[in-house]
Amino acid sequence: MPDSSSIFDPASPQAQAILNLFYILLGISLIIFLIVVGAIFYSIIRSRRAGLSGEPAQVYGNTKLELTWTLIPLLIIFAIFGLSVRTMYAIDAPHDDASPDLIITGHQWWWEVQYPASGVVTANEIHVPAGQRLRVQLESDDVIHDFWVPALGRKMDAIPGHPNHFWLEAAEPGTYLGACAEYCGVQHAWMRLRVIAQTEADFAAWQQQQLATPPIPTDGEAAQGYQQFHDLTCINCHAIAGTDANADVGPDLTHLGSRETIGAGVLANTTENLTTWLKDPQAVKPGNHMPQFSLTDNQLQALVTYLEGLK
Repeated sequence: MPDSSSIFDPASPQAQAILNLFYILLGISLIIFLIVVGAIFYSIIRSRRAGLSGEPAQVYGNTKLELTWTLIPLLIIFAIFGLSVRTMYAIDAPHDDASPDLIITGHQWWWEVQYPASGVVTANEIHVPAGQRLRVQLESDDVIHDFWVPALGRKMDAIPGHPNHFWLEAAEPGTYLGACAEYCGVQHAWMRLRVIAQTEADFAAWQQQQLATPPIPTDGEAAQGYQQFHDLTCINCHAIAGTDANADVGPDLTHLGSRETIGAGVLANTTENLTTWLKDPQAVKPGNHMPQFSLTDNQLQALVTYLEGLK
């Protein structure tokens, strides 16, 4: 399963349409550039060979010439307009009453991902079945963000109070990297995301796993960590299915242990990195909205054990 993050390595029909338009516009621009540069050099060489000096003869009122340099650019503009509209039609989902397959919401500085049909909620990692076109409703909870996965399609603004819609599709299984492409605050650079395209069987298995409610631990460090999760007021910001934690200020943590990254891509999701994050989140991602709890080593280990078990 390859990782891709380049617009020149399209992995969806939508990204291919954008790249095709880019190549066409690049070709038109190159032809115009060569014509202009060629005309300049032709004039220079011709004038020197003819031994001309001073101001050249002025031509006035040449109707054919004026029509030519007016109509040709006009035709180019109409052609570009038509190609652009065709590309927009291919990549943008219509704004109608159709139910979205995905609702993606930008927050400072992480992504919330909802699957309305199944009820699955996750963060920063978007699992999709390869080869299927999904209708995405893009929203923002605070400021303007911009959803961009270069290998899969267009950049799309997430604007508070104004949902946008687009098609999301991955032709082949793989991991496609993306980010917020609109400056949205101090941790804009670490508002990363990844689209994980899977076979239909793997996607169905993932979705089933996400719908399962993690058991509440009853003994050992995991049980201590569960209690600390409540005592430290983590429930005021996060949700975990099967518990009384149902806040949505921060990411849903129901299946945190199964995710590849934490902190919206700032760290790989390992025991060591999760410990580092919980010990001092401001040192890892300055300015993020998670407070520093000054945990003791025992508290830290218990909380990490509990959160790692949320799979």
